[in-house]
Amino acid sequence: MYLPEKEYIKITVRDIVGKELAQYENTLNRGNHSFAFYSCNEKYYLLTVTGKQTSKTIKMLNANSNTTFGWKCRIVYNEYVDNVIGFKSQKAITNFVFNSEDELQYTGYANTIDGILGSDVIADAPQTSTNYEFAIIKGLRCPGIPTVTDIDGNLYNTVLIGSQCWMAENLKTTTYSNNTPIPNVTDANAWQNLITGAYVWYDNDTSWKDLYGGLYNWYAAVDPNGLCPTGWHVPEHDEWTILTDFIGGTGSPHGNKLKSCRQVNSPLGGECNTSDHPRWDPDNTHYGTDDYGFSGLPGGYRDYDGTFYDVGRFGNWWSSTEHISETIWGRSLAFGSGSVYVSLHNKLFGFSVRCLRD
Repeated sequence: MYLPEKEYIKITVRDIVGKELAQYENTLNRGNHSFAFYSCNEKYYLLTVTGKQTSKTIKMLNANSNTTFGWKCRIVYNEYVDNVIGFKSQKAITNFVFNSEDELQYTGYANTIDGILGSDVIADAPQTSTNYEFAIIKGLRCPGIPTVTDIDGNLYNTVLIGSQCWMAENLKTTTYSNNTPIPNVTDANAWQNLITGAYVWYDNDTSWKDLYGGLYNWYAAVDPNGLCPTGWHVPEHDEWTILTDFIGGTGSPHGNKLKSCRQVNSPLGGECNTSDHPRWDPDNTHYGTDDYGFSGLPGGYRDYDGTFYDVGRFGNWWSSTEHISETIWGRSLAFGSGSVYVSLHNKLFGFSVRCLRD
């Protein structure tokens, strides 16, 4: 921090919802002052410097989620150099230069109306002074990766949950990441005899594609050609467990925290209360609150005999982990339950897929 003259300053570090975590205040001489910030167990921080002539806030990301001092945050004064302007100043930041063809990306963070962390990402190539309005939705986008595109060109939002970067939508690619087509096997008899990867849309109807994504057998999930975009993968059984451990476990109501709030007769009202797909069937007790932005939706499934079941009622997702030769670990959410089901399934089921960043 450079001060043009002697000044009383106050430095405050807060978490993303405004809770104060650490503070430093003192009267400092003109010149450069450097500080060290020792993080606690938060992912994001807001650091604010205030003084008579100084006011600046920056956002900080704890990229590796490292913690120090027994999970307590600290600001430590390091050194002072008299009147040496060596650090990037407010003037330099104000005069930030970009070319007319450059695209800028802005990320806004705030609490949603029901007090849950949310964010929005705007990308633009402004030609003049421009105002932007953020449409904050639940969930924090992955730092530097707010969206990901599969090889077919389908665009997916991402969400950061703990230290994991997830797709916030079900996969709907029809092509492996190395540009090999995935067979679309609609015939029930052919489906139940497969020993290689395949996909379908629910009820063999493409109108379900953009609502719930594709249904893939397990052979597609682990195909060496790569089902997920490059740099992403179908999560392992243990990686699903990391997710559920972070949200508090698999018991009720933690499953509701992973569900999209879109539901028939949702008590949350607004856009959450809808009968239009994609959405959950009604239940008087269990309804999605989507606390983390995972937005789990009930895409139903295809049985190993080729029959389709339960769109709007159950969401089922593969892991890449085999239990025994014929069964695979998976995760499920149900319209009439607040739990996350840890289950075993035949490789020939057609399930949804959520990709996880490598």
